[in-house]
Amino acid sequence: MDILILEGDGIGPEIAASCACILSHLNAERKLGLTLERRSVGLTTLPTEGSTLPSSVRRAAEQADGIVLAPLSTFSYPPPSEGGINASAEFRTGLNLFANFRPCRRRRVAADGADIDLVVVRENTEGFYACRTMYAGSGEFMPDPQTAFALRKITSGASRAIAREALQLASTRRKKLTVVHKANVLKLSDGLFLETVRSVAVEFPSVEIEEQLVDATAALLVRAPAKFDVVLTTNMFGDILSNEAAEIAGGLGMAPSLNAGADRAMAQAAHGSAPDIAGQNCANPAGLILSTAMLLNWLGHRSRRPELIEAATAIEQAIDTALSDPARCTPDQGGSATTVQFTDAIIHKL
Repeated sequence: MDILILEGDGIGPEIAASCACILSHLNAERKLGLTLERRSVGLTTLPTEGSTLPSSVRRAAEQADGIVLAPLSTFSYPPPSEGGINASAEFRTGLNLFANFRPCRRRRVAADGADIDLVVVRENTEGFYACRTMYAGSGEFMPDPQTAFALRKITSGASRAIAREALQLASTRRKKLTVVHKANVLKLSDGLFLETVRSVAVEFPSVEIEEQLVDATAALLVRAPAKFDVVLTTNMFGDILSNEAAEIAGGLGMAPSLNAGADRAMAQAAHGSAPDIAGQNCANPAGLILSTAMLLNWLGHRSRRPELIEAATAIEQAIDTALSDPARCTPDQGGSATTVQFTDAIIHKL
C-alpha cells in the first residue's frame, strides 16, 4: 500500500517528518506493508520546477493509495499561469476527494475549554471557492477595478454524495445530524442543498435531523458545543465552523482532517503553514499526525485490514498520553517540548 507524503511550506517539512517517522516505526513494528515516499511541493519546487505542484508529483498522487499533505502557503503563491498551483484544491477536485471530515474533541483534560466531541462533514469540491466553481477560468472576476464578483456553485449530485457520507457517519455515532445552511438568504443554492439532504435522509430513519442557520450554529458552538454530534454543511461554512470548533476543543494546531473520495483519501491538518515559526523545531505536529491516523483508519476499513485500524487507534492513544504530560507538549499547548521531542514521546508510547 503506497503512501505519498508531501512536505509543503512553512512548518510543513518539520511536521511531515514527524508523520514519516511515526509511519516508519509502525510499519516496521507492526509489519503494515506500507511503502512510504516523500516529495516536495510548494515554494520549494517553484524555482526548480516552475510549479508549486510538479507534474511528477501529480502523477505520484494519482497512483498512491493515500496522501499526507502538509500545510501550504498558498497566499504567497504567484498566479497559476506563473506556476502557483494550490495542491490541496487540485487534489480535492482532480481526485474527487469530495468529503472532508473534521473531528473536534477535547484531548487535554487539564486544558481550558468546553466538552466537545463532534465531526464537521464538509462538501469539498464546490461552494464559494473560486478554484472549485468553474470548469475553466475562475469563480471570481472583476468587470472593472472597483467591482468584484464571486460565484457559488451547489449541485444536487455533490450534495447527495456528502449527505450520504454524513448520514452514514451519524448512524454509527449518536444518531444526530445537524444540517447547517443559510437558506433564508441563499434561497436557491442552500435551498437545493437542503432539499437534496432531505431526500437522502429518508434512507436513514434512525438518524435525527436538525436544520440550523449558520450564524446560529456559530453562536451555539461557543455556548453549548456538546449539543452537536455530526454537522453537515457546504464548503466555506464547513471550513469556518470546523476551525471555530477546533479552537473550542483546544487549538487549531490539534485539529485533524481527512479528505476522502471513492478510491483514495488525503490526510491534511486543518491549520496553516505558520511561516513565522518555520525551522524553529517548535511546531505542534499533532494535527497532521492525527490526520494520518484518520487516513490509516480509512484505508483499513476500505481494504478490510484491521491492523491498519489498530495502528490508527494506537496513534490516537499515544498522542493523548503525550498530551497528558505538560513537559511533553509543544509551546502552543503550554509546554516547552520541541517538535522532535513530542514526536519521540509518541514513538516511545507506541
